[in-house]
Amino acid sequence: MTIPPRIAALGGAFAVAAALLAGPVATTASAAPVATAASVSVQSVGSVCYSALPSQAHDTLDLIDQGGPFPYRQDGVVFTNREQVLPSQSSGYYHEYTVITPGAPTRGARRIVTGEQSQEDYYTSDHYATFSLVDFGC
Repeated sequence: MTIPPRIAALGGAFAVAAALLAGPVATTASAAPVATAASVSVQSVGSVCYSALPSQAHDTLDLIDQGGPFPYRQDGVVFTNREQVLPSQSSGYYHEYTVITPGAPTRGARRIVTGEQSQEDYYTSDHYATFSLVDFGC
């Protein structure tokens, strides 16, 4: 399995270097907007404080930042956004990971879906019907 490209919350030097390498982005009127963690519409997705997530979601986010190992072979696969709840992006932009549900005989309905931007992590407890962008500042 390939771990998706993602900038984990690392030290300031790496973050500054990444920002400098990215540089300004030119857009045209016909270009599709690119979602970033800061530009995702809270009305369409919602948000949740990191501290309000279940402990198992914290465990999943930690595993993502570490690059695994993950408990299920499906973890890290491309999330296709078939439900179109998340902002539209190119194929391969989103990846999904299981949030373990204690006592569930299957993977359950809880997931973390990551985007390519730093701290662009979405939580769903209802198997993709709704998503909340994780706010790491609260």
